[in-house]
Amino acid sequence: MLITDNPIRHVDLRGQAPAELEGLDERRLSTLARIVRGLAFTAVDSANSGHPGGSSSKTEMALALVASGVFGFDAARPKHPGRDRLVWSSGHCSPLFHALLALVYECVRRRTPERSAGLRETMTYPEHLPAFRGLNGPSGHVESEYPLADACTGSSGHGIPAAAGLAALHRSCGLPTRVFVLAGDAETEEGMTYEARNLASKLGLENLVVLLDYNTFGIDGSIGEVLPAPYLAHWSAFGWNIIEADGHNLRELVSACRLAAAGFGNGRPAVVVCHTVKGKHYGKLEGTADSHGMPLAHGEYVEAMRKLGFEVSDNGQRNIEAVLAALGEAEIDYLLARLEAAAARVPAETQLVETMRGALGDRPMADYRSLTRPEVLPPELLFQEGGLVPTRRASEAWFAWAMKHSGFFYIGSGDLAKSILTGKAEQVYGLMSRDNRLGRGIRFGIAEQNMAMMSVSMAGDRLPGDFHPLTAFASYGVFSVMMANSVRMALISNEVNPDARAFFILLAAHDGPETGEDGPTHHGLFWMSLFSAYPGIKVYKPLDANEAVEMLFHAAGRGEPVALSVVRPPVPVFRRGNGVPPAREAVQGAYVFKPYAENGKRKLPIVVCGGQVMANVLAALPHFESDADIKIVAATSPELYEDLRRNDPQKAQAILSDRERAEALAFHNGWKGFLYPFLLSPDYEQRAFGMDRFLRSGRPAELYASVAFDPAGIRDKIAVRLK
Repeated sequence: MLITDNPIRHVDLRGQAPAELEGLDERRLSTLARIVRGLAFTAVDSANSGHPGGSSSKTEMALALVASGVFGFDAARPKHPGRDRLVWSSGHCSPLFHALLALVYECVRRRTPERSAGLRETMTYPEHLPAFRGLNGPSGHVESEYPLADACTGSSGHGIPAAAGLAALHRSCGLPTRVFVLAGDAETEEGMTYEARNLASKLGLENLVVLLDYNTFGIDGSIGEVLPAPYLAHWSAFGWNIIEADGHNLRELVSACRLAAAGFGNGRPAVVVCHTVKGKHYGKLEGTADSHGMPLAHGEYVEAMRKLGFEVSDNGQRNIEAVLAALGEAEIDYLLARLEAAAARVPAETQLVETMRGALGDRPMADYRSLTRPEVLPPELLFQEGGLVPTRRASEAWFAWAMKHSGFFYIGSGDLAKSILTGKAEQVYGLMSRDNRLGRGIRFGIAEQNMAMMSVSMAGDRLPGDFHPLTAFASYGVFSVMMANSVRMALISNEVNPDARAFFILLAAHDGPETGEDGPTHHGLFWMSLFSAYPGIKVYKPLDANEAVEMLFHAAGRGEPVALSVVRPPVPVFRRGNGVPPAREAVQGAYVFKPYAENGKRKLPIVVCGGQVMANVLAALPHFESDADIKIVAATSPELYEDLRRNDPQKAQAILSDRERAEALAFHNGWKGFLYPFLLSPDYEQRAFGMDRFLRSGRPAELYASVAFDPAGIRDKIAVRLK
């Protein structure tokens, strides 16, 4: 479908909103907006910290969405899987976020306390606001465990990609859900938002609506200092429908929300560009970039609040009470009526499950939790021992197998499908597009940041029927660090919102110097240093293709995010038996590949990570048969081995005892610190061998030799230790 087949629509509602809108009581809604703004300002004053500028400019936008009648949300069941999703891309606007929650749940509590009694502990009530940004108080940025928040946000620009992922997920399951975003104009300077705007338009995500706070300021100054050309061109160029409105005019905002939700029939996402004043009503900082993160002095806060009609003087709870004094019975009744209208838009979960079933047809209504290892592996997941097979062939086979066994698996790569081999899985149900809405492959293009944020957000959602999506997204290991912050945001969400823990697979392909000819720009030597430092994700480095299959099944069983290392060139598929354990042992993170011969000679344990490294170590061993007894431990995941040490210390000691850890040598075809967990002091750095500098172009065998990681070089390193 050509872009010109369905041209974008541009509607300017400023001064043109309908005279009458069903359900809109501007006077009541204006009072509620004043209360929300007062609560937000008081939270900032109590903390003497926060972001008042964007919070104030978005106040009417957020309230209009909740009251519009087009946003599906049940305040009594805030995480109902049939709700519309809301992403606060402007995650720093947490004063507004918590003030809005406090207003909503204060009204619910006053009228129907029984409905709020069973709600999650992660709820904000007015009395919590004085503890804003304090320990165990309302969070300093928006986090996904709260109602009205479906992603952890705060890293600028990450919310629009997250929302695009949610919109793609729901549409690809046949669901009627919409995804709304509250975003700022300055954050759209971020490159990943361009990537997301491009893909959302290309996919035709008409269920995605961005409410954009166009106040023309970032933190440092005007966005005009950074963004060239008319601002709207940054949306129209990507093919988005554009609606303009006065961001402080509730009639125009409600009308814009309804228009955007209804769509224009052209299969495009919509942005509502809300013309606002940054720091609206925030004293001397109104209309300035400084209002972004600068609280007023307390006396100036008091003056601003009095101009809003609130008699305040001191900090804390009494000021909250002064604001709530403006919350009359009529305002409570009105907001609750609008919340009832919002709840009425949330279909029954059973109905939505049947909707998905009808859309997906004969696809398995099963998620990754059903991807258990068959007792007898199918032929496509078995690789002949003694042969040479790239481990990327194993991930290719497993992904294609998993796609056929789950209706909720999504995969894509950074324009590298032919190299990383994600294409076979992508083609099981085809690439997602305007014409193939139910596709499970996503062609992200060269857009690793957007790819990662979309993918991890999809994985962190919960579909009706409690189906858990699985996503796999791939790039070369050396490029995976570009996705690190998106992964970090997902891991934070997993920590604070365990009910929606995301399981995803970051495929770090072409690891090590195995992309030799490409040169140092593509050698994946150090990428794992970053992911090894993050809590909540583990790096898996299988030795061979059969181990890769076993580790993927293990990852699905754990449901814990992984960064999986695979290599491009053929590497040995090791023969098992005769003392070499089966490939399934890899899931422990380490196992004894070769035990001591118990020949009475000097014992030396060696820890090896990487299939080609193992092959080179084995080739070096015959040189030492006459004067050493060498034990080889295969290391496939230091983090998994750390788990084993905690959960089954006896087994871990049998693999590598503490005494052996004080003597062992470690070999890794990359950052040597990756294997530090296997070693003990005092000289562990001298006993770990890796590739600690950028290499040059060359065939893999040449590069291994150039850094003395070929059999001869490894033999020399071992010989020095045995002297």
